[in-house]
Amino acid sequence: MYFDGYGYHGTSFEQTYRCYPASFIDKPQLENGDKIIMPPSALDRLASLHIDYPMLFELRNSATERVSHCGVLEFIAEEGMIYMPYWMMENLLLQEGDIVRVKNVTLPKGTYVKLQPHTKDFLDISNPKAILETTLRNFSCLTTGDSIMVAYNNKKYYIDIIESKPSHAISIIETDCEVDFAPPLDYKEPERPVTSVPSSKAPAEGEAAPVEEPKFNPFTGSGRRLDGKPLKYQPPPVSSSTGSKEKQPAVSGGGGVQPSTGSTSQSSSRQSQGKLVFGSNANSSADPQKQKEVAKETKEVVKEEPKFQAFTGKKYSLKG
Repeated sequence: MYFDGYGYHGTSFEQTYRCYPASFIDKPQLENGDKIIMPPSALDRLASLHIDYPMLFELRNSATERVSHCGVLEFIAEEGMIYMPYWMMENLLLQEGDIVRVKNVTLPKGTYVKLQPHTKDFLDISNPKAILETTLRNFSCLTTGDSIMVAYNNKKYYIDIIESKPSHAISIIETDCEVDFAPPLDYKEPERPVTSVPSSKAPAEGEAAPVEEPKFNPFTGSGRRLDGKPLKYQPPPVSSSTGSKEKQPAVSGGGGVQPSTGSTSQSSSRQSQGKLVFGSNANSSADPQKQKEVAKETKEVVKEEPKFQAFTGKKYSLKG
């Protein structure tokens, strides 16, 4: 059964049109939503049918089997033509003048939708939620698999509809819909530094590492006598496993001489010598002639120094 020769049949609206982008008509606001412009004959047919309002339509590209959904803004197009947003033509893989089938449908009200921006620049907007809410007021429905366009600050942002409930196509007119965001398509997680050591061997090597570190050993330098005489005992070799043996120096003389005797002889030599000798010239100062020369020099230095004498000035008489 046909209606006025336009090819309408049955109790539903279904018709094919040639589609053109919104730039072909003076309606720039068409790009900021999902509504199309249809011819007046479509309004006559829809008015005679008992359909639900607002009017929602299914758009199908039979050549590629791509499907989307939309609303209608006005009925002022030429017969046999419709105008739609260019981003919607991109979703349906349509070119200018291609054939598209339009059919009226009834969609459930949406309760949940998950969005995924193409670029992370959309998340850099000061308030992306408010921008999205303002943009979706111009939309009547959403379809899973579509990429909607959000225009803000002279820039276009594309967002994919990756999930919707309770159906793959939902109506968002006068409904409370929960919105969730997925990471942007160009988002990359920061790379974590990967260690080449397996996790099972890491604790074992971590425990063995402190053993290899050198420990602090106090008083491990070589000894020098202040009077220049050679030592009567040799210091023991340094080792971390000797334990209490480090505290007892090995006596080379073998005569039962204790370390305290060396210290008493050093203290007595300090009082008699009167000069401190540091450095590596201890062996050269062991010569008795040099020791005598050093002793004479110290005595001369002591003699040459003037001593302090009290009340050694001249006296004068007040009478002149």
